[in-house]
Amino acid sequence: MSDSSSQETFLLLQKDFDLPEKVDEFDEEKAITLLSKVISYMLDREFERLLQICYRIDLGEEKLKRILQESDPDQVASDLAQALWTRQKQKVEIRKRYSP
Repeated sequence: MSDSSSQETFLLLQKDFDLPEKVDEFDEEKAITLLSKVISYMLDREFERLLQICYRIDLGEEKLKRILQESDPDQVASDLAQALWTRQKQKVEIRKRYSP
């Protein structure tokens, strides 16, 4: 994936998760780690909002349920962050492919 796709993916997730505007030495792995921390907080304190974001992003109900039910408790936030990142990255790539 190109760096511009990673940046666009981050910008899409930044709005929903109130991520910081600037990430030093940006890369996909750091962005997912940052997203995992925010999701971990939301799992404990803003679960309904997290669910709304997942549905708005169109993560898929089955994928969300599988992550919430089958992931190790310590891995739920990072698995969910990875799934959300992948979904938003797909959207970016589709838009690039089909935009004039």
